[in-house]
Amino acid sequence: MTLLHTHSSYQRPVHMFGLSLLMGVIGGLGAVLFLRMLDLAQVWMLGAIAHVEPTTVTQAMSLHAIPQAGALNWWIPVSTTLGGLISGMLVYTFAPEAEGHGTDGAVKAYHQLGGYIRARVIVVKSIASAVTIGSGGVAGREGPTAQIAAGVGSLIGRLLNLSEDEKRLMVLTGMAAGLSAIFKSPLGTAIFAVEVLYSSMAFDGRALPYTLTSAALGFATVCLFTG
Repeated sequence: MTLLHTHSSYQRPVHMFGLSLLMGVIGGLGAVLFLRMLDLAQVWMLGAIAHVEPTTVTQAMSLHAIPQAGALNWWIPVSTTLGGLISGMLVYTFAPEAEGHGTDGAVKAYHQLGGYIRARVIVVKSIASAVTIGSGGVAGREGPTAQIAAGVGSLIGRLLNLSEDEKRLMVLTGMAAGLSAIFKSPLGTAIFAVEVLYSSMAFDGRALPYTLTSAALGFATVCLFTG
């Protein structure tokens, strides 16, 4: 694994550490909101349409969650199809860059757009992902969480008029905080946030202390609400 930028640092390290703490709290709260959205989408889609009592995301994250097999229900494909249609219409109408897995969008914003992610991506990706997953679609939480949290970091960076380099760091700290809160793995997600940017085994060493900070606080914040 190659360590990049080991002999340089950000111009305002104390300032950026403070913002990393802020992103940790915001990322944790955002993760709680996203989990609640997933639970509601499951109730409205799988519950109302397919008459399935779904396991909530909070229950699924529990070590004691036991999957239950049920009889064949032909309303489940109806729910997933409807969820896919709603999600697709939202994305292609309001934020085409929110299509796909999500992590690729965050990587593109970091490398090609100077850390810029439109604010509407946060809303559209949140709703579209909740509908897709909540309707029974085959999708995970990692990609959407990465793009949503990175979008929040990008938005805060613009509101605070940060430099391009600092906005890119905000994208990383947001991603680390959100993923840490969702998966409750602060060390792993802090490293993932700086390593996923490169196709080879490399990462930006400057960013790691900041992603560790935001990931730890994101984890602590979500634990206050979910245990």
